[in-house]
Amino acid sequence: MTLLITIFAACITTILWYKNAPNDSMNLGFLALMYWGASLMWMCDAVFEYKELGAEFFAPETADMINDGFLGLSVVALGMVIWIVRLIVKDPKGIVRKTISKSIK
Repeated sequence: MTLLITIFAACITTILWYKNAPNDSMNLGFLALMYWGASLMWMCDAVFEYKELGAEFFAPETADMINDGFLGLSVVALGMVIWIVRLIVKDPKGIVRKTISKSIK
């Protein structure tokens, strides 16, 4: 489940990045790379787990699937939090700077 969730997140983010590629002001490329990195990590994990379990890998318990689903969603959420913090710090559109300067006046 973790692999599937992160691959979907990576594909969706990559499509959005590619659609806005000339003007990547929202740094979607950074988010896409984080999700592709997570997908690669889960792919390696799946390969080694398959090597260990064999055919049992394809018949997980319901509790394991639910735990993996929550872990996958947590990874996607953490990636978005990191991306949002980076976006606020870099402030490519100057919105945070304008808001702060208005509140100081």
